[in-house]
Amino acid sequence: MLGMTLALRLLQQGKSVTLIEAADRLGGLASAWELGDVRWDRHYHVTLLSDSHLRGLLREIDLEHEIEWVETLTGFYAGRKLYSVSNTLEFLRFPSLNLLQKLRLGATIWYGSRIKDWKRLENVSVEDWLVSLSGRGAFEKFWLPLLRSKLGDNYTITSAAFMWATIQRLYKARRSGMKRELFGYVRGGYARIIERFAEVLEDSGLEIQLGRRVSRIHRGDDGRMVVTCMDGETENSDPASFDKVVVTVAAPLAARICEGLSEEESARLASVKYQGIVCASVLLREPLAGFYVTNLLDRGLPFTGVIEMTTMVDRTYFGGNSLVYLPRYLSTEDPFFECKDEEVTSSFLAGLDQIYPSFNRSQVLAFQISRARFVHALTTLGYSRMVPPMRTSVPGLFTVSSAQIPNGTLNVNETVQLAERAAADLGEGA
Repeated sequence: MLGMTLALRLLQQGKSVTLIEAADRLGGLASAWELGDVRWDRHYHVTLLSDSHLRGLLREIDLEHEIEWVETLTGFYAGRKLYSVSNTLEFLRFPSLNLLQKLRLGATIWYGSRIKDWKRLENVSVEDWLVSLSGRGAFEKFWLPLLRSKLGDNYTITSAAFMWATIQRLYKARRSGMKRELFGYVRGGYARIIERFAEVLEDSGLEIQLGRRVSRIHRGDDGRMVVTCMDGETENSDPASFDKVVVTVAAPLAARICEGLSEEESARLASVKYQGIVCASVLLREPLAGFYVTNLLDRGLPFTGVIEMTTMVDRTYFGGNSLVYLPRYLSTEDPFFECKDEEVTSSFLAGLDQIYPSFNRSQVLAFQISRARFVHALTTLGYSRMVPPMRTSVPGLFTVSSAQIPNGTLNVNETVQLAERAAADLGEGA
């Protein structure tokens, strides 16, 4: 979505643009795949009413009117039991925290939602900030499991700006009163969005090259940028040249393929820490519990959350069945990435057995596993001072990636916003 949005904006500036994609389909982390007889998103996504950049893009490609808005429920699994925590009353009844802890936790969220200057938080660890506001008890029982679910042990090097961004985004998704969540999706999911987006891009004159993994980018003797792609395991002997190149892959990957960067530039790109994901898509005959997201406070489970997509999306899109995502967020070096599909499947189904007593493995119609090592750049302490610049020291070479979002949680709205900013910064006179 980053590269596609940036390509659209550069085309609108009158530039001739070629988009080179390593995969055999467009969309990246927002791409769709086939799950049994169903075609849907490879990873889970949701649109909020406050996602103005994404909604503006959808309006531009004539899809905003196809958004379905739904109120959803939130579950928590704690003490080997499931609880609904979808409104203020249910939160007050939640047994895992005492009344004082609940009050301090609620005050933390309220306070975080009203902070405007996030930069003063980036030099404070997320643990120190949450403990100071919510107390050690609420942190250990509530915040720490949630941090580990998204960050693993990397929560220890993450700044409070991460939690600020999370609170800001989710708080905006709620209505007044009982604060019910209102989430949206485009009919047909991101398969529909990417398909329509590609049509708009091609009609605008974009050249799209799929299945072309870039292995090397350098400045040629004539001053043009030379892009070399792989043919299988060998480099193409006929590289293409361009006036300018914008690299939108993860920062460490950009450091590997971009030649001519200064030592400081390469080191800055390579040093950005990322979280990855192993995410299972499970198609079931029957729903699980009716919660869009179930947060897991108990330790020892093989995945870090349960997202039941068909609590939001009409089940007719799935042949009357239920689609569930089981994510496990990991550091890029985690050995779990190398686990065989059978091991992941066995452990994840055992986790479902533990959480849902009514779950039966005969309900499973399809089970597929996605692995992505570079999902979002971590907002480590003082991160805004380490953000790689878009313009490099190599004339005609630019890098744009999620590493340049210093205060986000990585969602599609932030990605579109980054592309808009990059097009404005790099397009005119670049």
